[in-house]
This record gives sequence, C-alpha cells and structure tokens, in this order.
Amino acid sequence: MFIQTEATPNPATLKFLPGKVVWAEGPLEFTTSDDAGRSPLASAIFEVPGVTGVFFGYDFVTVTKDDTDWSRLKPAILGAIMEHYTSGAPIMLSDEAEVAGEEEFEAADADTVATIKELLETRVRPAVAQDGGDITFRSFKDGIVYLHMRGACAGCPSSTATLRHGIQNLLKHFLPDVQEVRAI
Repeated sequence: MFIQTEATPNPATLKFLPGKVVWAEGPLEFTTSDDAGRSPLASAIFEVPGVTGVFFGYDFVTVTKDDTDWSRLKPAILGAIMEHYTSGAPIMLSDEAEVAGEEEFEAADADTVATIKELLETRVRPAVAQDGGDITFRSFKDGIVYLHMRGACAGCPSSTATLRHGIQNLLKHFLPDVQEVRAI
C-alpha cells in the first residue's frame, strides 16, 4: 500500500491519501483521543504523541499536530494508517455518523440560507476539501453567516483570508443580504 501525503495551507496539518475511500458518509472530525474512541483508525493515529486532531474526508485523512516536528510524526502516522488498512478493521465501530451541529436561522431567511448552502456545497467545499478540510453552515442572523471550519481549515493561518476574501465576497456577490462571514 502506498500512502501519499500533501501539505495543506495550515502548517500544523498534513493530508494523507491512502488511495482508498476513507469515509463516504460525510466528513468526520475527532478533536480528542476520547472522541476518537469510536474509530479504530482515529484512535490509532491519536496514539502517536503530538497528534491533536484527526479529520476524515471522502478519500483522505488530515492530521493536526502540536509543535512536534513532522519528521518525527509522519512515519508513525503512515504506519498507523497502513496497519489499519491491512488489518481490515472498520473505520468506525458503528455506522453512526457524526451529528452535525444545530443550524439556526429565521424562517423568513429560508431562501437565503438555501442559496448559501448551495454555494458552499458547489463552490467552496470542493476547494476546501482539496486542502484537507471542510466548512459547513451553522447559522445566519442579522446579515452574518456563521460557518464551522474543520480539518485543515480549523486554526489555519490563512483561514481568515479564505473567509473574508473568498467566501464572504462570493456570498455577497450572489446574496446582497449577506454582510459578513464569521467562523465559529
């Protein structure tokens, strides 16, 4: 098995591509080793000292680290991923996917929110997934769109620029009701 790695815009996050589907049910994020207990793969990656987060996309795993150097972490993470796939163990212990956070918006804003979600799904999320992350809609209130950033996007130094100059400009172009975009 050959596992490729790719840098992400977040220097604390590296993207691992095992050449197989990782999780087809939608993105999953694990921010603690306790949270990772429902996934044998995430648990194995969290056993590597220095790992602070694991994120599963459709065909990739992104791993976030503390200040430990990648040259120390990368071989152990590659080993954990390879061992998992050769063992035949499931990615998740149950088919239960992560429960998304509650969305909040006024009923009068339903059309605007539907357009926001469509733009995020078709224009933003595919690009963000290439960088090893995910962005999901959380709420819309008083002209402000609140988004949840996960994987490589969470804590990325360039995430503010992505939000302000990319996503905010896109949404404002199509939806004059949008005044600002914020991460939660």
